[in-house]
Amino acid sequence: MSLTCRGISILGRHLKYLPKTTQVCGYKRWVSPTLKALQNRKKKMPEQKPTPRSSFLEWNYDAEIYAFCKRLNEDFDTKLLKQALTHKSYVFKMQQQTPQDNQNPDALPPPTLLDNNVMIEAGDKLLQKYIQSKFNYPKMIVQSIEEYLLNDEKLAYVAKHIGLTDLVLSEEYPVEATTLSNTLKAVVSALEQSSGLPKTHKFIDDFIITQLNDLDVFDVWEPSDPYKYLTESVLQGKTVEPRLCNQSAANTILANYQVGLYSEDKKLLGIGWGESVDIAKNTAAMDAIRKIYQI
Repeated sequence: MSLTCRGISILGRHLKYLPKTTQVCGYKRWVSPTLKALQNRKKKMPEQKPTPRSSFLEWNYDAEIYAFCKRLNEDFDTKLLKQALTHKSYVFKMQQQTPQDNQNPDALPPPTLLDNNVMIEAGDKLLQKYIQSKFNYPKMIVQSIEEYLLNDEKLAYVAKHIGLTDLVLSEEYPVEATTLSNTLKAVVSALEQSSGLPKTHKFIDDFIITQLNDLDVFDVWEPSDPYKYLTESVLQGKTVEPRLCNQSAANTILANYQVGLYSEDKKLLGIGWGESVDIAKNTAAMDAIRKIYQI
């Protein structure tokens, strides 16, 4: 018997003395059929609509509003905050569900609900004005930053993570991104009316402006033709001379070109690299724009 066969024989005699956990690997045979059966049953079930949190027995709207204010450490006027969270569709729904009872003189009138349409417009204007005053960049860059921060998806993301999803009073559920975005704008307006502009600006800095964290300006704004934008908009028609400074591995997949942009007085405006001369020229233009705008 060879040494290898003898080793295998010895290992086989002693294998039965090892713990069972070291002998068994992988899943049991029943796991896969069981999971498949559960998945098939799940597919056959009718699709269930998500249940709003307000339908639970322990739901207390006033307590949730109080907790929301304390969680954000903001002093909201409760009446204004509730109005900011009430959309026109919910007001219309409540008016339809509460008929007037003219036969009973002791019947209470339906509650008067105010929607947040006016507050949405006020909050939108407040956000635009503050963002425009916050960044000392050219108008085109500030507009791009404003569009990035105030688009519905970004504002809905902020609204969802500060806990507005379950507080919104709207006919639709789940609440759409546009509704969440408008609700956050209305909440900003309610905060401005409750606590003043300084607290509102701090709220915007903490929850909306911080969405620019880890982003470069050129991640938000980038001209389609950087070289053309540099010559026409930034330098306003002044002569710019692009020069090929270095190149390597030409006519290969690893080609690399270095282009520098020089002004009329032979000063270097910007330098860039790329796999082609045109790409390197545009990269140099972006570098020049960064230096001129001090980004």
